Amino acid sequence: MPAKIFSNAKILIVEEQPLAQSYMKQSLERLGFRQLQFAEHANSAKEQCQTEHFDLIVCSFNLSKHQDGYQLYEELRAKRLIRNSTGFIFISAETSGSLVHSVLELQPDDFLVKPFTANDLKNRIERVLLRKHDLNAIYQLMDDNNDSKALRIINDLLAKKSNTYSAVLLRLKGDALLRLKRYEEAKTYFKSVLNIQKFTWAKIGLVEALIANNEHLLAQRMLKTMLQRNETRLMALDLLGQLEIKLNKFDEAQNFISQAVDIAPRNIERQKSLSHVSLLNHDYEKNYATQKEIAQYAKHSIHDHPDIYLNAARAGIDFALTTDQSDQIQRISRQTNQYLAALKQQFPNSNNQTQIDVLNARLHYLKDEHQKAKLLIEQLEDDNQIRSIDGALDKAKAFHELGFHHKAQALFSQIITHCERHPNVSDPVYLRYIQQQQSERRDIKMGPKELNNHAVTQFNHGQLNTALEAFMQAFRIMPKNPSIALNLLQCLFDNSNQNGQSFNLVIAKKCYALLCSHELEEEQVTRFDKLKQKAEKMNIQLSN
Repeated sequence: MPAKIFSNAKILIVEEQPLAQSYMKQSLERLGFRQLQFAEHANSAKEQCQTEHFDLIVCSFNLSKHQDGYQLYEELRAKRLIRNSTGFIFISAETSGSLVHSVLELQPDDFLVKPFTANDLKNRIERVLLRKHDLNAIYQLMDDNNDSKALRIINDLLAKKSNTYSAVLLRLKGDALLRLKRYEEAKTYFKSVLNIQKFTWAKIGLVEALIANNEHLLAQRMLKTMLQRNETRLMALDLLGQLEIKLNKFDEAQNFISQAVDIAPRNIERQKSLSHVSLLNHDYEKNYATQKEIAQYAKHSIHDHPDIYLNAARAGIDFALTTDQSDQIQRISRQTNQYLAALKQQFPNSNNQTQIDVLNARLHYLKDEHQKAKLLIEQLEDDNQIRSIDGALDKAKAFHELGFHHKAQALFSQIITHCERHPNVSDPVYLRYIQQQQSERRDIKMGPKELNNHAVTQFNHGQLNTALEAFMQAFRIMPKNPSIALNLLQCLFDNSNQNGQSFNLVIAKKCYALLCSHELEEEQVTRFDKLKQKAEKMNIQLSN
């Protein structure tokens, strides 16, 4: 039977190197495989998968024309051009940690490192083909989203003593229970599996069931332990990030998700989650860095879309508006224009002119060219339909920055209503950020740049109460800006000493913590040292 399975198996080899392709062909034919097809690049592979069903795809990661192997596999799965019943083996000469972790997250059937022997190839292919053949009925049901029936077959097979796929079936059962949202049953099941053997997938499955059951403390304890092991660290970081979001601890969530992104940077959905959390935390520098990575890794992938380039440009402007370094502003302005140029090159026929006009208006505002910015915004047609949440949010920000506060608030409300009516178009964290923006911009009429400049002017004129209020507002919307933190801390001390005002220790500690975590310029270090000496004399404890 195995020989017949192998000779009848339809195999697609995706490999752009002629020598490697020839080696694979000769090796597989010697091993008895007869139905072989080849693709030199991702587009050819997708075309063949649209017209034929393959039992196995052996794909080189290192494809250089358009998509690489990672992007190809991701798209084949997302568009259901291959299904669970098709085996997929990655081959790669590159074994960097970020690549391996990223690929393994996609859960291919195997990963083979170049160079390899014909025997290595034979063993991997035969093992995958046999499993896909013997468990085909289960995979077909999973493809049809019939997990209940698949579960019954899995249980029947597990009950047989002669079963040779126990480990695979145990995992398939756990995955099915989670997809069916039978979390209490899944929790009991994963615990029973772990009593037999400490499978990594069972630990992860148990944590997912615990989080779904709101058993957060136990989930956290397990995840903290899983952080210590290389094979579970990535998923532990990811799940901790999700858990902290659920608990509304967004600073902690950003820290965990950021570490997970560092390990496997090609996961675009995780990158988007990091972007949204960093926005909610007012960390516009992290958001900009994240959007740049999304633009880098999304190119040619299934995620490639005009919004990728527009959002990178928007993130740059948001960050530039919260920094007072002119060279940084100039650099970000150049990069923003580069993203817009890349957008036109990548999507020449897309209609994004309105969104580009809004971006250009914000660029003018950034450069203090307010009249040009207003002219651009005023010539835009009123549109009562939300075509892009990101684009509408950018427009609302532009309205606020240019003094059209009523229009800004009305558009914020429209976006929030749209998101609430269509919960699938935006994740809860992003909606929360939009709500935060509406609230902050309702309370604070000035844009970030004007607010800081106004505060500094009032401080220099000795109007400490007015300056303190302005610095507090600036720190509220820019809590990651060390210059504002230093100015606010200075103002807190001066206002307390000169006007006898009570000292806001909570805000002072936040400023102190931020300043300690940043590399300051020489002049800022001198000022900060003087403030620490002043705190010591006043017997004020700034550190936690």
